[in-house]
Amino acid sequence: MTTEIRFYHNAPDRLRVACVLTAKACAGGKRISVFAPDGGTARHFDQMLWAFQPLAFVPHVPAGSPLAAETPVVIGTTLDVLPHDDVLINLGDELPAGFDRFELVLEIVGPSDPERAAARGRYRDYKARGYTLAAHDLAQRSGE
Repeated sequence: MTTEIRFYHNAPDRLRVACVLTAKACAGGKRISVFAPDGGTARHFDQMLWAFQPLAFVPHVPAGSPLAAETPVVIGTTLDVLPHDDVLINLGDELPAGFDRFELVLEIVGPSDPERAAARGRYRDYKARGYTLAAHDLAQRSGE
């Protein structure tokens, strides 16, 4: 299996874009692992998913839940507790060890200089390992 890597840059709000990508992947029948290396980000993302679409629900649970194996979206602070291998959404600033078990890795890059610098580092790391990378400029899509 070859892992596909996609970067979405110029995201005005990383977690909001992660919600959009999670909902799209889930609607497409994919099972999504969301890597949020700190508990605060994991909890905030969980709360955002509850309120993200007023007329729809994105089924999700934290990695420690007994329902994790059968729930389409699982949020965890380490990759080893995430049960799904279809899509990984990386909300961390580092290249997560074990990312290559996933079919698709989504990297979301916010507007701040620290976020962009961290993303450039991840981009270089993926490239150095021989991965083909796709980049999507969210500012161009929204007409900004």
